[in-house]
Amino acid sequence: MTLATEATLLKQHLIDPEVCIRCNTCEATCPVGAVTHDANNYVVDPEKCNFCLDCIAPCPTGSIDNWRVVARAKSYSVNEQFGWNELPKQDDLGDDAAAAVQAVEDEVEKLLASAHAGTGGKAVAPLSASKPAINLYRRDKAAAAAVQGNFRITAAGTESDIRHIVLSFGATQFPVLEGQSIGIVPPGVQANGKPHDIRLYSVASARDGEKRNGNNVGLTIKRVQNGVGSNYMCDLKVGDKVQATGPFGATFLMPNDANANVVMICTGTGSAPFRAFTERRRRAAPGAPGKFVLFFGARTPEELPYFGPLQKVPNAILEKHLVFSRISGADKEYVQDRVRKRADDVAALLASAQTHIYICGLKGMENGVEESLADVCRKHGLDWSKLKPDMRAQGRFHVETY
Repeated sequence: MTLATEATLLKQHLIDPEVCIRCNTCEATCPVGAVTHDANNYVVDPEKCNFCLDCIAPCPTGSIDNWRVVARAKSYSVNEQFGWNELPKQDDLGDDAAAAVQAVEDEVEKLLASAHAGTGGKAVAPLSASKPAINLYRRDKAAAAAVQGNFRITAAGTESDIRHIVLSFGATQFPVLEGQSIGIVPPGVQANGKPHDIRLYSVASARDGEKRNGNNVGLTIKRVQNGVGSNYMCDLKVGDKVQATGPFGATFLMPNDANANVVMICTGTGSAPFRAFTERRRRAAPGAPGKFVLFFGARTPEELPYFGPLQKVPNAILEKHLVFSRISGADKEYVQDRVRKRADDVAALLASAQTHIYICGLKGMENGVEESLADVCRKHGLDWSKLKPDMRAQGRFHVETY
């Protein structure tokens, strides 16, 4: 069933292929199987979608939050959507349809008010962000990359085997921006005989490469027990070839404003985009007046990715708060605890229209971090319930959790 206020019109639910990072959250969440995907896009089947909106809040990018009013007989089919690189514009349905279109818009807005109660929602890119390239390579037209390096970046003997993997694209142009992701196609098939789903990994290097002008990218990947993609990637040797798709993501992007304050809050491999942000700032604007602040959590220093290299980043470029929850003889501390401890500094940043907030890591951290920001606001006379949607609308608040 589709939502409609008029027999000839319907409000069709669509996914923005430019913004979507192919994380599979929507398909996994949909209770009626209305969301599906191919090698190119995640899409919504208009014949199955019942507008329960269960998929809205979990989406980390807001790509799921798109709608078009269409003539019922001309709704966009699943196959049409599979071929899109961008959303179509809203058709002009004529003056006679204007009232019906507005009624449908109002109906959807009422439903969305409750669906957006959580931290999800429609995100936009920072106003100064560079224009990203999107979806240049697909499963059926993947880019070949060669492994240049595979380095363990957590201490040997710890439970957390996290790798920094460098892929070279050689003569193939594969442009990425800080904050984007690329897809990796694991070889082989699932138990049902279908090819393995593409795995998405955030880029951990600056736009000009892991090595300057090297046409390569760094990825931060944690080995997961029985994980098809992670074990495939973590076992790669130098010289091995992989198939890559993307790039993906058009909102979780770094502002190109030297005055921007960037507050980055992460755990584990959620550090990948922030390594890219920091490297870009170090290379392009090391003396920029805007502050770069990192809250980075792990169980122990040995399990914190890039712990050693982080010590070498000058404080003038990056203010670092490394937080640990399993230090022998010490109280547990999480990133949200450190945010509260630094409430005066964080509040001053939140009060500035130049400040951007980025949260990346395991989904379980999301609510705790948000509550800590709300606590900081309450302590300093700010209203987080108003500030957060304003920041999101201005492209200054971003969440990507998994």
